[in-house]
Amino acid sequence: MNCNDYRRTAWNTPFIAQRADPYVKLIDGKWYFTASVPAYDGIVLRCADSLEGLRTTAEKEIWHAHDTGVMGAHIWAPELHRLDGCWYIYFAAGEKEHCWRIRPWVLRCRDEDPISGTWEECGMMQRANDDYFSFTAFSLDMTAFELHSKRYCIWAEKVSVDPMISNLYIAEMETPLKLKTPQMLLTSPTYAWERHGFWVNEGPTVICHEGRVFMTYSASDTSPAYCMGLLWMDAADDPMDISAWHKLNQPVLRTDAEKGLFGPGHNTIFTDENGQVYSSYHARPYDEIIGNPLFDPNRHAFIMKVTFENGLPVFDMNNQLFQEK
Repeated sequence: MNCNDYRRTAWNTPFIAQRADPYVKLIDGKWYFTASVPAYDGIVLRCADSLEGLRTTAEKEIWHAHDTGVMGAHIWAPELHRLDGCWYIYFAAGEKEHCWRIRPWVLRCRDEDPISGTWEECGMMQRANDDYFSFTAFSLDMTAFELHSKRYCIWAEKVSVDPMISNLYIAEMETPLKLKTPQMLLTSPTYAWERHGFWVNEGPTVICHEGRVFMTYSASDTSPAYCMGLLWMDAADDPMDISAWHKLNQPVLRTDAEKGLFGPGHNTIFTDENGQVYSSYHARPYDEIIGNPLFDPNRHAFIMKVTFENGLPVFDMNNQLFQEK
């Protein structure tokens, strides 16, 4: 389907078209955007002085997939982080000859400007010395966050053989390139809305807000059933204490056919300079997908304001930015 051939509503005008798994962040006064591209063959980056400026600013490919071997296929869900004075991009990639052997990889830029700077490959994310399980199977969607002067990593990894189940795991980080502790299971797809097509928890993103830590994630296959769930904990607690986390039993964002937004998910939660919270997520503007939904190019990036009610975030498509009435 052509990207313009769909029922237009006030809500389904993209923030940036044909960019899935969007990652948006304000870092050192500049706005940055990266995402999966439809060909899954490289990593692009945008930088602007304002959030809206990201829509029209020039986009640069800062790294391209290998012609053979590892990091040669399925370049997915890059995230940009500023850690210990360097820029890091965490992303998932398969092998050119075995595209489903997907693992988390890391790029680093030591220059001040990640757009014009030089990026180096740092290899696959390293597990802790006493961890014999992490990244031995299909692993992707890695994110990092800090709490109590410690840095943590959350990622999706599949277990079992057939069918495979995608869980979310957490570990403390030793460096931006290595985990300090073995993985701990954070959440598994236990509800029916997490099990459409495949049993999936993936795409984690974390924000600390008013004394709580919130983690949204995506569930089910990439059809219109794709949706977002939520875990939260008190910020005073230890993220490695799994009992501190609370999981909602209903999705916080799902398909809204009336608004023309289908399969919303894989979001980033972020704040602007005034502390306003936003969610950037991808969705399709139609539900009739021809062929494999993974290769439909029209997962577009959208942005909404996030409000809070009874201490929990509310994801309401009525708060969509850049609506066209």
